[in-house]
Amino acid sequence: MNKRDIKSLFEKARGARLDVGCGINKQKGFLGLDIMPHPNVDIVHDIQIFPWPIPKDSCFQILCSHVWEHIEPKYRFPLMDELWRICRYDGQLLIACPHHGTFLEAAHPAHYMCPNEGTFQFFDPDYPFWHACSYKKPLPWKITRNAPNLTGCIEIILEPRKDKKGNALPTGNRPVLPVTVVPKKRKKK
Repeated sequence: MNKRDIKSLFEKARGARLDVGCGINKQKGFLGLDIMPHPNVDIVHDIQIFPWPIPKDSCFQILCSHVWEHIEPKYRFPLMDELWRICRYDGQLLIACPHHGTFLEAAHPAHYMCPNEGTFQFFDPDYPFWHACSYKKPLPWKITRNAPNLTGCIEIILEPRKDKKGNALPTGNRPVLPVTVVPKKRKKK
């Protein structure tokens, strides 16, 4: 599908639902994006190459089911920024993947390190981890759900912190909390 066809597809949808890395299991009612040209894939594209051929602010729901663990770590911050770019101001990003340290994380030979409850705090300015990113702040998200489940997976729902024009909302410059080191008292002999 060429760029003009993709743009037309998203304009008709007026807020699409996108299944990123859908493979052969694209969710009903979603447009499918995958690196492999399976019959149900609408957009064939390597999700580790940015930008994607998807218009800005065009998706009201983005699903990444068992994709995060296949993304090379060096692409995870740019991936989150790209997801933010295509997500509408009133949209949601839904992520499901194996939880760090579980059987599922280690089972697949192509898995990179999986997240835990702290991982997505790097993308939300309500948490100190976001403020600790000194080299480049990621575009701001709001975590609305961050929960492991009994199957060994973690489910995360994020909403972009942006206005109706697609501009990032102010996040404030909350300083990183300083670490206080208290020296141990030596025992007298």
